[in-house]
Amino acid sequence: MDPEGWPGVVYHEGGIGHRLPTEVDRGRKGPAGKYGPGFLNPAMAGNRTRSVLMLEHLGKTVLGDVKKIQILDALCATGIRTRRWLREASDSVSNRLSVKMCDMDEEALEWARLNLENDKLSENVEIIQGDARKEILRQGWHWIDLDPYGSPVPFLDLAMQATARKSVISISATDTAALSGSSPGPLRRRYGARVHMDRLKHDSGLRVLLASAAKAAARHDRVIRPLLSVWDSHHLRITILVERSKMGANAVEENLGWRVASPDDSVVESAIQAGLLPEHDSGSRPMHVMLPMNAYPDLNAGVSGPLWTGPIGDSGLMASMSEAAAEEICKDGDSDGDPGEIKRARQAVRRICDESKAIHGSHLVVTDALPSFVGEGDPPSPSKMAEALREEGFCAEVSRYAEPSFRTDAPWSFVLQAFRRLH
Repeated sequence: MDPEGWPGVVYHEGGIGHRLPTEVDRGRKGPAGKYGPGFLNPAMAGNRTRSVLMLEHLGKTVLGDVKKIQILDALCATGIRTRRWLREASDSVSNRLSVKMCDMDEEALEWARLNLENDKLSENVEIIQGDARKEILRQGWHWIDLDPYGSPVPFLDLAMQATARKSVISISATDTAALSGSSPGPLRRRYGARVHMDRLKHDSGLRVLLASAAKAAARHDRVIRPLLSVWDSHHLRITILVERSKMGANAVEENLGWRVASPDDSVVESAIQAGLLPEHDSGSRPMHVMLPMNAYPDLNAGVSGPLWTGPIGDSGLMASMSEAAAEEICKDGDSDGDPGEIKRARQAVRRICDESKAIHGSHLVVTDALPSFVGEGDPPSPSKMAEALREEGFCAEVSRYAEPSFRTDAPWSFVLQAFRRLH
């Protein structure tokens, strides 16, 4: 028997039409209340677009030798993410997918089932009504997508236990008030961390989330490698590669530590000695530096952590996520695609491809904060700053981070020179 309201209304996202019980505002930004069957937040569309592009790239590289890619869409609602994977990925990837969609809401799953009926690869999907936490442990997965309402912490240990020898886990967190330091109580309670509330608080939040994933992985003899980390509107999202390694798990703290704002000379030298800042930064005082876990900084002096101190993305994956690739997945056969959806898809990956060239850089600089830090001038253009540093032979690119910013491996002294030269 069809669910009440079927066939509902058609919601367009990417290259597909998806039926929902009621109309949703395609331009909606930010969080949405989770109520009623057929829950779907259009503000997560960019998240889903990026997941298609990541699956396309990783299905041909990291998971290229896997004949059947076992995927768990753990909190699937009406199943739009799975449908986009099946419809928008290339045949060489989508034909190898074996997806289990799981949700507690039986009526939402009925909408998912009916939406899948006319999809050519629907036989690759199994729909399961129940608690995703139980389903996670039923087998080893090559890919787990966790998109909970709130914090993903209750799922982390379960997901790490259920990975194959090499797996991908995508994790969303909508408790951004906690992760960005605005709600310090929940931040300490859920993540055992603190975040200094400056212009990098969301980047620190991403790193706290990565640290939580790394520690969960280590508890189960696994290690992580960040593939993509994004702050997007109301949520944070990380995608990580998880591999089994007791030796790597034993060394988990090598990638964990602290971020210190406005460091003094001794902190800068400690960062250099730990290999978290290049030697060419000696004698400078950057806006922020990383310290290793065993440094024990003054926790009352602009400190965030414990957090992930290494790169938060993989240059190869990020380079594959171009605006042209995003546009291509919106096309259906001979169709050129919907112009509005193409625009949204391109926006979902804006700057990611370019930033891949500098993702290894030690400095993420929010340009609006530079004048007050330096004590002179006006906020410079991130693109002009990056261009000026590239002319000096360094890697520098405008960042995807949702503040006017750039990422670079240039010495801090050259950053200051570029700033002053542009004024």
